[in-house]
Amino acid sequence: MTSIKKPINIVDVTYARTGASVNTDSMGMREMQQRVFAKRDAQHLLVKAPPASGKSRALMFVALDKLYNQGRKKVIVAVPERSIGASFAPTELTKFGFFADWEIKEKHNLCDPGSSQGKVGVFVNFLNDPSAVTLVCTHATLRFAFEKLAPDAFNGTVLAIDEFHHVSADTESSRLGALLRDVMNGSDVHIVAMTGSYFRGDSVPVLSADDEAKFTPVTFNYYDQLNGYQYLKSLGIGHHFYQGRYFEAIGEVFDLDKKTIIHIPSVNSGESTKDKIEEVGRIFDVIGEVVHTDPVTGIHDVRRSDNGEILRVADLVDDTDQAKRAETLHYLSKVASKDRDGVDVIIALGMAKEGFDWPFAEHALTVGYRASLTEIIQIIGRVTRDSPGKEHAQFTNLIAEPDASRGEVKVSVNNMLKAITASLLMEQVLAPNFTFKSKKNGDDTPAEPGQLKIKGFKEPSTARVKQIVDTDLNDLKATILQDDTFAKAAVGSLDAEQANKVLIPKIIRERYPDLTETEVEELRQQVVVDSVIKNGEIKTVGDKRFVKMAEKFVNIDELNINLIDSVNPFQRAFEVLSKSVTPSVLRIVQDSITSTRVEVTEEEALAAWPKIQQWAKLNGRPDARSENPTEKRYAEIVLFLQRKKQQKAAAQKAAQMVDEA
Repeated sequence: MTSIKKPINIVDVTYARTGASVNTDSMGMREMQQRVFAKRDAQHLLVKAPPASGKSRALMFVALDKLYNQGRKKVIVAVPERSIGASFAPTELTKFGFFADWEIKEKHNLCDPGSSQGKVGVFVNFLNDPSAVTLVCTHATLRFAFEKLAPDAFNGTVLAIDEFHHVSADTESSRLGALLRDVMNGSDVHIVAMTGSYFRGDSVPVLSADDEAKFTPVTFNYYDQLNGYQYLKSLGIGHHFYQGRYFEAIGEVFDLDKKTIIHIPSVNSGESTKDKIEEVGRIFDVIGEVVHTDPVTGIHDVRRSDNGEILRVADLVDDTDQAKRAETLHYLSKVASKDRDGVDVIIALGMAKEGFDWPFAEHALTVGYRASLTEIIQIIGRVTRDSPGKEHAQFTNLIAEPDASRGEVKVSVNNMLKAITASLLMEQVLAPNFTFKSKKNGDDTPAEPGQLKIKGFKEPSTARVKQIVDTDLNDLKATILQDDTFAKAAVGSLDAEQANKVLIPKIIRERYPDLTETEVEELRQQVVVDSVIKNGEIKTVGDKRFVKMAEKFVNIDELNINLIDSVNPFQRAFEVLSKSVTPSVLRIVQDSITSTRVEVTEEEALAAWPKIQQWAKLNGRPDARSENPTEKRYAEIVLFLQRKKQQKAAAQKAAQMVDEA
């Protein structure tokens, strides 16, 4: 086996291990569950909290209160996969101080084997049976049942939808989204929606703005969760770039001493050989030699080639024998999730992501860029569960380097940049939250803990902007980072003023068309300030604190909005890229971006013109052949304005000729 290389980590966060997020109160509730229970009277509740924070039990607490104290008659819990249904099995809550236990009759657990369509009759009978109280089913069963029911059949019920990001505002592609809207509009249903990731920037929004406004949000952020653990101390998120076939490079970052989940690429991706079974075999070869396979569980015993130790490996990719794979999944959920020695490596393709519980997992090794931020969050969540003996968790994305000699260079460049920007977003999600206040002249009062005062900063002036800042800021950043324009930022060719004053406001207006220009500016400042501060390294020297911005440290007491606006909030993408690849690969990336550069807009040109004039006074006319990306862009803008001027002159001349005729 090749020597282990440490992946290039973009994110490396250390936490305090306060125990706050896992300790329970007199009713047996964790910190997150207490927050949710405090909002239990809301008719429509939206819970956004990380994997392993206890969303399933939070739902039990709220649902039981709605049954006993709010006049609800039934609770329906819908999960995306049958395996996740185990999270809602009967649970004793009274022994920890709560007033009732969570109970599910076996016949109303519709997550057992069998088709979803075949369970519709049980679902309908449940609704019609006055003595039936709780039911667990898959999203698919809920959809099939709804085809047989009118919306008012859900009167008196609580409908809980787990992994809520499966819903979509696109009614053409998401039958679950359409169902939800019909039930909300056609019954008195109470809804509890839960998700470990709510990045609507992935593609289509989960909810329309009007529908989302009907929900009461409860947000528990990733920093609070991880900082409050007992055992897990640090988390790394990084990349390893390879050439050739991934299974020839995977040994460079596959640490056999770590409990590892490997996700191989989809057969539709460029990284795949189109033979998933052969790829798994090559990964087995990296580990060593298969010496035994359990005929019941399907777990393989593999003797390591480096030291002779036996590793227990689960293959969830081979689906030729569905019954055997079902036995392997059963073993993983019942045995390996509780016994540290039950399994050492899991190899998967589409499985072992959301809701999969293997608390001992330390390393998520994912091959190929994942297009969905939600999927990345879910995979990282497999290794961030708190477990005795686990101090560090690692997510490594194995990404193909662009090769100028191959035809898919643009695809490779795009995948690389998207993977890096996704990690940059995760860096901000996992960092401690700050609150920002405007610093008035003569204000010498010290900032509160976790607060920064900034001269010229516009604080949110309306409830709408405050709500977006409190619950939606990471989603907005996801939209901004995934905008194609920001590929230019990743190669260092996007001017800070263009990013902050033109592009970010444009995306905000598109995302929130109901905002006024004043609200857009307040939100723009919040995004830029939050991003720049979280990207910056903070140091304490004596009694003063300094933040690193654009390669220099600035006294936090002297921060002002103009200084922050002079920093490209996404310049870290270029720093990461330039450190991660060779100069020749970096040049391939830059050339690829340049060849697909978007047209200049009038908005960008008008914003850049004063800076171009200043540049020309000092350096002369900007040259389109310059190696300086800023000068090159200025030259393109000058050419754009010249064309506009010529077009305007031609139009005026034509109009004059018409008048004279």
